[in-house]
Amino acid sequence: MGSTITCMSPIDGLVCAERVCLDADAARAAVVAAKAAQRAWAAVPVAQRFAYVEKAVAYIGETQDRMVQELATQMGRPVRYGGEFGGFNERASYMASIAEEALAPIMIEDSDEYLRKIEREPVGVVLVVAPWNYPYMTAINTIAPALIAGNAVVLKHASQTILVGEHLADAFASAGLPEGVFTNVVLDHDTTSDLIAGGCFGLVNFTGSVGGGRAMERAAAGTFTAVATELGGKDPGYVRADADLDAAVDTLIDGAMFNSGQCCCGIERIYVHESLYHAFVEKAVALVSSYVLGDPRDEATTLGPMANIRFAREVRAQVDEAVAAGAKAHIAKMPGDDGGTYVTPQILTNVDHSMRIMRDETFGPAVGIMPVKDDEEAIALMNDSQFGLTCALWTHDTAAAEAIGRRLETGTVFMNRCDYLDPALCWTGCKDTGRGAGLSILGYNSVTRPKSYHLKKLKP
Repeated sequence: MGSTITCMSPIDGLVCAERVCLDADAARAAVVAAKAAQRAWAAVPVAQRFAYVEKAVAYIGETQDRMVQELATQMGRPVRYGGEFGGFNERASYMASIAEEALAPIMIEDSDEYLRKIEREPVGVVLVVAPWNYPYMTAINTIAPALIAGNAVVLKHASQTILVGEHLADAFASAGLPEGVFTNVVLDHDTTSDLIAGGCFGLVNFTGSVGGGRAMERAAAGTFTAVATELGGKDPGYVRADADLDAAVDTLIDGAMFNSGQCCCGIERIYVHESLYHAFVEKAVALVSSYVLGDPRDEATTLGPMANIRFAREVRAQVDEAVAAGAKAHIAKMPGDDGGTYVTPQILTNVDHSMRIMRDETFGPAVGIMPVKDDEEAIALMNDSQFGLTCALWTHDTAAAEAIGRRLETGTVFMNRCDYLDPALCWTGCKDTGRGAGLSILGYNSVTRPKSYHLKKLKP
């Protein structure tokens, strides 16, 4: 019998789920079954494959109450926000809508003499190691295109959201997906690494910490298994002098605080042109002060607990260190702050890049705000990071945003919005954020491999 995975609810610290991990033999048997199922699945027409996916997505939509309640219990998402079905459905539906085009052969020549073309075929079995912070949307980013492209999928969900994997498994079973094509597994780190090192997968897709990404790459070393990673972030926002101030405050602060700041592409540092700086800070403080920190099952709650006490401790440590170094904290301790998972959201000024709050991933409801004199200073500060996932520019000048964007070391450039994944655009990053290409047509490239055909026709 394997080890046990336990999910502790951040609401009250009680166990909300406990599952036994597969041992090595059972884990390998699951992969063998997936490989066997994949061969037949790849022969199913594309239109039928995405019909199965659409049925599974519809099942999740029909069981949104389960999603909402389990997210609140497992990781503290307030029920008032209604779960993740909107983004989940948008991403899966878009990837289905472009499947025929994305997977179509590239025809070079079809003449009396030659047939020359490039086709895309599935990589085989795709391991999806999904995170807890947006556990449905991040998982479907890869699950949908992988299945539609003809792969089998093995899902290992984060221990904090172990019930999400089971909900997705129920959805695909309800859709009638052939057995073995989608498998939800509970694995410990060692067994996961052993499977990867054994060359069991055609692709490993991992979303999580930098340390976790390195562990995936180490496990895959020498196997030539493709590893796609989306790791940490320290995403910046820049408010230029010509920005719509109210829109910038409302959207950037929401991007920093929503989901208790536990967003891969959440805003973690803000640079504001000096002419707007004081007004921006004043409005940001007023907005955050209006939040209601409390039990996520209460409809009045706008900010729930952080998913785990260790995440909360890191946020408090970064804030305390910054204040000790001269930063100013603007938000008084809220009544709901229990010193544990319930953390007062914080706005910090008088910060600089010597402080961890402006360098290290915070992944919580705290953001530092700095004044800048011009674009050059803002660009230098935005690029002064080990991470590169997204950035958000606030301006009326589209040409300026494009020019600034070309100089930024990031995977996505937003203008007048943030913290959103457009499924038509490639989701990617650089530097310690990792390397991968999810969503969009390019997302199908990750879950397939090219095969070239050079066929010389003989005359009768």
